[in-house]
Amino acid sequence: MEHELILRINELAKKKKTVGLTAEEAEEQAALRKQYIAEYRANVEAQLKNVLVEQEDGSYKPLVKH
Repeated sequence: MEHELILRINELAKKKKTVGLTAEEAEEQAALRKQYIAEYRANVEAQLKNVLVEQEDGSYKPLVKH
């Protein structure tokens, strides 16, 4: 996620706490949060695909998604 988008999420969160958001800003905040969570999950899944678990016999096997 681009740094500017994270700054915008934080800006909207601060505004929500102080003066409140308009309907358009609330929709924008929800969309940005949804995008952030999707990108975060994709990043974590990509990292986990590169993890190998050592077996008792000394061999390594990749993690398996259940």
